This record gives sequence, structure tokens and C-alpha cells, in this order.
Amino acid sequence: MVALDLDGTLLTSDKTISKTNELALKKIHDAGIKVVLCTGRPINAIWRFIEQLGLTEAGDYTITFNGALVVHNNDKAELAKSGMQKQSLQPLHDFVQAQHAPLDILDFEQVYQLTDLKPSMYKQQFKGGIDFVPSSFDKLSTADLYSKAIVCDEPEWLDHYQANIDDQLRSQYHIVRSQPQIMEFLAPEMDKVVGLKALLDHFDMDFTNLMAFGDAENDLGMISHANIGVVMQNGQDKVKQAGDVVTGDNDDDGVAQYVEQYFGKNAKA
Repeated sequence: MVALDLDGTLLTSDKTISKTNELALKKIHDAGIKVVLCTGRPINAIWRFIEQLGLTEAGDYTITFNGALVVHNNDKAELAKSGMQKQSLQPLHDFVQAQHAPLDILDFEQVYQLTDLKPSMYKQQFKGGIDFVPSSFDKLSTADLYSKAIVCDEPEWLDHYQANIDDQLRSQYHIVRSQPQIMEFLAPEMDKVVGLKALLDHFDMDFTNLMAFGDAENDLGMISHANIGVVMQNGQDKVKQAGDVVTGDNDDDGVAQYVEQYFGKNAKA
């Protein structure tokens, strides 16, 4: 199985998959390798990439919401799902309110733009595929499950908020800075590794069968657990330290570079 982060990894800076990367991944997919996109976004927001890579066969799945939901691509059926209750998000709401920061909360179908806080930049950063619904925190349902929460602001403001997170809050969430302007708050044990483990189990495989490509903090788990963790040249230093291999950058077909090198030498694998 080959697992791939999108932003900063498979996607170029203009948010596209190059033809070189497309052809390299189609080749191994046609040879029977499971090619799995791993993203913080819902599947509808990345459907164009799934179609471009031809990942629409019966055995194709996607890891979404940073591991909280594993989706069967063909029919959008859920293989595995895990989320947080509203009460688990109360400490985070209290924190961002005190910091005068924005907050968006996602269930598995839409984004709630919290109107009782500073306006968020997240809708402008997000490229389609999910509805944005204005709501105050008080109005959120206590019956629903929430996949994650997002603080999206100018990078220098995110630096400020991040510096003020205390140990108590840090213990209540898995916090990742997925992009300079985006900080994600997930359930404490939630990670792309969770979704990948569910999918590997489904195919009677384990992490020795996994090659993972990533560049950022939210890829650390899968990079360190994979048999081969491949980090982009443009990746963060701590991610490179956790990986096994550094390939080219995301604007220079870094994914295809390593896929062709490895599977060319290991054709029988």
C-alpha cells in the first residue's frame, strides 16, 4: 500500500497533480498496489484527484479528516469512523475565545463557521466540496460527532495562539499545524495512522506493507509507522528526521521520482 498526503506532497504549489505523478501512480495501481490518498479534507473535496488517478475500483479507499473517516471510493460507504462529542470541544472554544481567535468545527458533512468568535479565513482557504454553515457554538448539536476543529488565521497570529497553548489543552487534543495558516485539533489519539491501520487490517496487511509520502506535521504518524517513510524535499525538518528517505520536492515530481526508483528496482514486489 502506498499512502499519499496531498498538500505539499502529491499536489504542486498550484494544487494540481502533475502528469508525471499521475502516470507513475496509475502504473503501480494497475500492478495491484493499493494507492491511498490521506487528507484532512472530505472525499468530495478531493474527488477530482481520485478520478484523475483512476482510484474508483472496488478495492479503492481514501483516508479523510486526518484519519477519522475511511471511505470506500466507489459508493462513499464508511469503513471506519471516529469523532468527538461537542463537550470535548468546550475547552478549545474557551481557549480561542480567550485568545480572540477564530474557530471552524467540522462534522463529517459540513463546516460550522463559529459566529461568536473572530471571523475565520478557512472558507477562503478551502476549495469546494463541503458546505459552510454559520453557527454559534451554543447552537451546535450535542448528538452529532465532530471530526476536528480548525483555527485558520494569518501565520503570525497562528504562531501567537500556538505559543499560548498550555499542557492541559495539549493533553486534550492531537494538535497539528498542517499548513502555515491552519492548525487542526483532533481527538487525542486521532491521526492518519488510525485510518491507515483500519484499512491495512481490512486487507489483512500491516505497517510493514506500507510506504507513506508526506511533508508536514500531520504526516508524522504515518511516516514514522510506515515500513518506508518518504519525505518531500520541501518537508519540515522534523518530518525528514522521522522518515527513511527524502525525495524531490512537490513541484518537481518528488512522488514519481521515488515510486519509479523503488518499484523499478523491486518490480517483483
